[in-house]
Parts: sequence; structure tokens; C-alpha cells
Amino acid sequence: MSSRPRVTYRVQLTPEFGFERAAAIVPYLARLGVSHLYCSPYLQAAPGSTHGYDVVDPGRVNEELGGEGGHRALVRALAEHGLGQVLDIVPNHMAIGGRANRWWWDVLENGPSSRYASYFDVSWDPPEHKLQNTILVPVLGDHYGRVLEAGELRLARQAGRLLVRYFEHEFPVDPRSYGMLLGLGFGDLARRFSELPVLVPEDRAGAEARQREVEALVTRLGDGTHEARLEARIAEVNADPDALDSLLDRQNYRLARWQVAGRELDYRRFFDVNTLAGIRVEDPAVFAETHRLVLEWVHAGELDGLRVDHPDGLRDPRDYFDRLRAAAPTAWMVGEKILQPGERLPAGWPIEGTTGYDFLNRVQGVFVDTGAEAALTDVYRGFAPEIGDYGELIHESKHLVMRELLASDLDRLAALFVRVCEDNRRFRDYTRHELNGCLRETIACLGVYRTYARPPDPGSLTEQDRTAIDSAVAAARARRPDLDPELFEFLGAILRLEVAGGAEAELVARFQQTSGPVTAKGVEDTAFYIYNRLVALNEVGGDPSRFGVGLAEFHAACGEAANLWPEGMLTTSTHDTKRSEDVRCRLAVLSEVPSAWRDAVHRWSELNDRHRTGGAPDPNTEYLLYQTLVGAWPISAERVLAYMEKATREAKVHTSWIAPDAGYERALRTFTEGALGDPAFVADLAGFAEILVGPGRVNSLALKLVTLTAPGVPDLYQGSELWSLALVDPDNRRPVDYEERRRLLEEIDRLGPAAAAAGLARAAEGIPKLLVVRRALELRAERPELFAAGSAYRPLAVDGPRSGNALAFSRGGGAVTVVPRFPLTLASDWRDTKLELPAGDWTERLTGSRLEGGRVALGELLAGFPVALLARDR
Repeated sequence: MSSRPRVTYRVQLTPEFGFERAAAIVPYLARLGVSHLYCSPYLQAAPGSTHGYDVVDPGRVNEELGGEGGHRALVRALAEHGLGQVLDIVPNHMAIGGRANRWWWDVLENGPSSRYASYFDVSWDPPEHKLQNTILVPVLGDHYGRVLEAGELRLARQAGRLLVRYFEHEFPVDPRSYGMLLGLGFGDLARRFSELPVLVPEDRAGAEARQREVEALVTRLGDGTHEARLEARIAEVNADPDALDSLLDRQNYRLARWQVAGRELDYRRFFDVNTLAGIRVEDPAVFAETHRLVLEWVHAGELDGLRVDHPDGLRDPRDYFDRLRAAAPTAWMVGEKILQPGERLPAGWPIEGTTGYDFLNRVQGVFVDTGAEAALTDVYRGFAPEIGDYGELIHESKHLVMRELLASDLDRLAALFVRVCEDNRRFRDYTRHELNGCLRETIACLGVYRTYARPPDPGSLTEQDRTAIDSAVAAARARRPDLDPELFEFLGAILRLEVAGGAEAELVARFQQTSGPVTAKGVEDTAFYIYNRLVALNEVGGDPSRFGVGLAEFHAACGEAANLWPEGMLTTSTHDTKRSEDVRCRLAVLSEVPSAWRDAVHRWSELNDRHRTGGAPDPNTEYLLYQTLVGAWPISAERVLAYMEKATREAKVHTSWIAPDAGYERALRTFTEGALGDPAFVADLAGFAEILVGPGRVNSLALKLVTLTAPGVPDLYQGSELWSLALVDPDNRRPVDYEERRRLLEEIDRLGPAAAAAGLARAAEGIPKLLVVRRALELRAERPELFAAGSAYRPLAVDGPRSGNALAFSRGGGAVTVVPRFPLTLASDWRDTKLELPAGDWTERLTGSRLEGGRVALGELLAGFPVALLARDR
């Protein structure tokens, strides 16, 4: 375990960048000054996984990353260099495609009688009667009957086991149905298969005994005695669609065309991903099996930190964190909880804080000029007048995803509401349609991802939860005057735990698990790709209708973090961010030049009009394209085209993932390729982007230094120690050139104080950003008490005509951060603006200059480098 002040460095492990290559960069990370390597999930994932969130076996290390041997080598390398390790874990779901997940395969084979039937969040008694005790498997490219009659479904065998094949897909055959297939020619064997018991999911002991009997029977069937007859019987079934249909009708799953998933799926997914099934980690047995290996690493000292993915998907996040904390009492833990502006992390969660999206949006917002909101809004409305109010867009987007992507989730929720109302005489006459409408509207009006009531305890409801529920119910009532107001009040009372009962408790739990995915898909993956006023603000956990963050708000939030969550993670780029920090920092400069931006986009639109086909792309998409280009310029056409395809499909306005519009996408591609192949446009674009590059880099340096010195645990995303103009995944997961970073770091260390001037002369190489990281981490290592939990955060006074252009604070009384805001209009002209530096003798760690406490002119302080990090001499 590392003894350094905690600073994490996030790497995305892939088959191309596995344990061996991660171990190779450990010496560089140690020299850079981080304390912990922070790894993406590396339990055994689905074959070919490039991210690790699709775990299929939590009891094994991912073989494609190097397996157990590679993992041990990485652990040794970290120990040799004094670094600790943080691991991203996935408690909410597992990947279920193919045989790789033996638990899910067993569930498909044995249904409710499986040893693992209760491990997965499956509705064995769903609203759709045809799916009773049956799992919907939506993988077919056409309707089931057409696929069957075309001969695309085939019965096959492997030794004594039978399977169904559909191209590359395989599915097990329920052993009970072997008896029907085998018939009289197999005598006692067929009878014993047919008489296998049917169990309930909770009967794990019975399931184990049943499975032993199945294995014995399968061994007999595959011993070679019956091979010829079995092959002949399989051929007969494959030649007769009716016989194969009869066999498939007896399975624990129902094969269906893939489009059916959105409306009839009977297991909880991760958002709308059919191949990621929710698991019931609230079950102690499931928790124990899914966490056994990770906890072994924690107890062995190989892991000392855990990043918990998507806790909002869990039935009871507080219960989960309590159990995890009891199992790993000394581990550093953060949860990927997305907080809406003004929302607070539940105080009772026994973790260090969030993964930092709340901080990301605050620190990004402080570099956006709030005074330019009206001007940039006018530019946007003038170019894309079809885009209305952001709040209404959120509301419409949430309804869209509930209607098209998550309808099956809402139908299951409505079925629960029906059960509740049927037992209440005042509400039993409401139709399913009315109850469904009430639920949908309330979720659409909920202002947070979810609430955290813990049925049946009314005392678990916080004031924050109560306010969120009451506000949602009131807004839903107002929006749906066609529905009885009393129905909304009844739902509100249930959600506030004022109505007791088993069905009511289940409704509350499921409502809370459903509202999060609706918000995530409706906001992050829909509205954020439509509302394009200033896309630097369209980030996870953000609200792009809030134009920037003032200094007072930022300081207040940092002070609160120092008191309540001093070891929460601080992040600025992640594997999930829509744009890297450097792209956002450059785009923030647009808030300084709204008039020039207006003129540019109108000029470009006229230049590119000849590339338009049938009116496409629409103005809003074109506006996004121009921001994307100036934010990431220079950028290849290949990357831009991939990004625009993803962005427009996520927006779901003209095309989408489930219903791609080939004509629109072709027109967008033609327009983009035409524009990027037009010398006049490219020259104009490059000239405008060049205006933003320098100020954007200053913003990046400022944002990075603030992140490395604010209250919390800073995280560096892979490669972000140099300029990184990355877009949303997979663009932000491209390979990192660590050899270049090693070379530049050695050069910085060799140059010492002269590195600041040398770095500015070679700014394009990213040396200034690497220097900021190096010096800040160096100070954290030398003076850990200045940044440790409990160290004070204090805003520092700045006065003078440019006081609003400076952000300054002290940590622990011995470190001071000073950074500029709005550098383009500032133009380094601080006039008579001064900082009140606390008493003492100070060294500026980036340039090596010496200062005394008192009133310090910012023009002099920042003359040698755009940002300043001062340390009081001991």
C-alpha cells in the first residue's frame, strides 16, 4: 500500500494494453508522482471486451489482459515502486452473451430450477403471461417463425448435451425436454430426464441435488451407446420445423427478434443494454460470490481502494456500501454517483465520496464567462431556432427513452402499481393505462437520478428525497390534468413510505432502480446531444442550462468538500466524459468571443451550403459539428465522422441506434467530408481555432492545477498529463504514447526551474501541462499535511480591476494556488490587480521565484508562467 498522499492515475486495460504494459509504465507513474494506479475492471469479461464492464466471471482474472500471471507481475511492479492500486468494480450487472457466463448459461438451461436462478434480477412472473418462468432472449434478426422456417435455428449436440444454434449464438436445451426429444427408444433414460423436478429460484440446495442428477444423466447419454440414435433424432427434428418449434416451446427462454427487447424484456438490464443483466447483489450469497476475489486482494494488501460503478442501479445502495465497508474496513472507496446541481451525496453512505463528476462540472464552469450567457444564447437561437427550452427538452427526452428504449422496465413497474391498487378500494378501478401514465410522468418530472428510501423504514427518507418526490408529483399533476390528481398523491405517498405493504415496498424499490436509467439515457445520452448552446457544459452530472459557475459558488463548494468529503475523488477527464478536459477548456473560450463565434458559424454555413443534401444536416447538428471541430482541431476526418455518427444517433432526432436513417447519415457524412475537403473552409476554421488554442491551454493549466490542489483526491485520466483533444468513447480510449511522456518528464526534471520558460517555448508538445502535474504532485509528496483530510481550504482575496479574472485559494495554510480566468480577453493585462498573499516567505514552485507575503501584483506573479503554485517556506 502506498504511503504517498493519494493521487490516482486511471488506465483503461484492454487486450492490447494489458497487465504487462500497465506494469511497464509503473516506473514512469512513480516518477510523475502519483500514488495509485487506478485500473478499469479486470475480472474475467466477455471475449474481446475493450472496457471490462461486461464481467462474466467474478472469480477469475481476465485472461485476455494477461491472466493471473500478468496480474501478479503488475502487483509486484507496484510494490517495488511504492505505488498502491485502486480497482473499478461492477456490482450491478454481468454480461450474459454466450457460454462465457456459466451462471447465466445455467439459468437458461434450467430456468427457475437453476442454482443461479435467484442470482439474476429476473421477473419469473412477468405481466406477459407467455413469458411465465421464461426469459426473453431478443437476438433474432427477424420474426421467430420466419427464422425457424428458414432453417436458421438448428438443434446440435456436444457429447451428451443438446444445444440450439443460431449463427454464432448458442443456447442450452432444458434437460427436462430431453425426454420428449429422446422418446421411447431411449427407455429409462428418457423417463428420468422428463421427471427432473421443477424448483423455485430460492431452493438452492434442491437445485444442487438436481444438477448432480442432470450431470449423471448427461454422462450416460454421451457415453457413446446412444450416439447413432441421438444423431438420427436430431436430424429428424431439424428437418421438421414443427418438431423444433415444439422443443423450443419447452425451453426456459423464448427466442425473439432483437427489437422486442425494449417492450417485453423480463430481466433488469444495465440501462438499455440487453447483454448486461442486473444481478441481485443485495442477496448475501450473490455479494459473497461476486466480491470474493476482490476482497481477497484487499485483505492481501494488493488493493487499497475501490471505485464502485453505478451504485444507483442497486436495489439499496446504502445496504451495499455498509456490507462492502464491513468486508473492507480500511479500503478507500468512492461511488460513481451522479449528483445533479444542488444535490448532496447521502450522508450515511460509508464511503469517501463520489468519483468526481460534481467537481468536474464546478471546476469547468468557473472558466466559462457567466456574463456571456445572453449573447451566446442569441447566437445559438439565431443559428438553430428549432431547439427550445432545455427543461422541456429533458422532459421530452425522458419520455422518449421510456417509450422507445425502456418500455419493458416501465411495464414491469406498472404491473407492480396495478397490484398495489388492486388491494386498495379507492384505487382499484384505475386502468393499467392510467397507472402507467402516472408513473411515466412522475419519473419524467423527477429532478434527480433517484431517491434512496429504504422500505419499510419511513425514517430512511431524507429531506432531500422528500423534496424531490414532492416536486416531481406536483409537476406531474400539473402536466397531466387528464389524470386524477389523487392518483399522483397516492403514488407520492407510496414513494414517501407512508403506505406500508410488501407490494408497496417492491414498487418503491423498483421505481428507484428505474428512474436512474431513464434519467441517464434521457439526459446524458439524448438531451446532451441535442442542446448544443455551449457543449463544454454538456458533461455527465452537469446542467448545460446553467451557464458557468461563479467564484463564490466554487469556493463555497470546495469549503464544503473539505469539511464533508475531504477524500472524495476529483476528476476532469474519464472514460465516460463526452469530451476531454482540454477540448472543454478550449470551448470555454467561446464564452469570451460570442460575436466572433456568431460571425464564424454563419460564414462557415454559407461556405458549406453547397455540400448540403436535401436540407441535411439540420442547423443544430451543423452547430455541433463546428464546435466539435474547433474544440478538437486539428482532427482527422475519420474521427469526426465517427463522432458525428454517434452524436446524431444518441440525439435520436433524425437517426438512432435502433432505427438508423441511412439517408440522413449519408447526407451528414457527405456534408462533413465536403467541408473538411474544402480548402477555403479548412483555412478559415484553422484560423479561428488558432485564436482559441493559447487561451484554451491556459484554461487547461488552470483547471489542472486547481484539481491537483483542491480538497479531495485528484485523478489523472490516462494521457491527460499532456494535451489530449479527445472526444467521447471510444475516441478517448485511444493508445497513449508513454515513451513520449517519459522523455518529456526526464527533460523537465533535468531543466529544473528553467523548465517553465522552456515549456512555454515548446507549448505544443504539452510540456507546460506536464510541468504543472509534476510540480503539484511533488509538493503534495513533500508537504502531505497541506492537502490531507482536515487541511483547511481558504479563498484568498484579490482586488483591483481584474479581480474577477483570478481564482486563488490556500490549502493547509502553506500552499497557495492562483490561476487566471477568461485569458483571451484578459490578454495578461492584470492592470493593478493584486493578491493578498498570507504572511511569510514563499517559493513559486513552477518558476522557482521567491516572494514575501502581502499584496502581490498578479501581473508580476504570473509573468513567467500562466498559473502559480506557491509553497510557504518552513
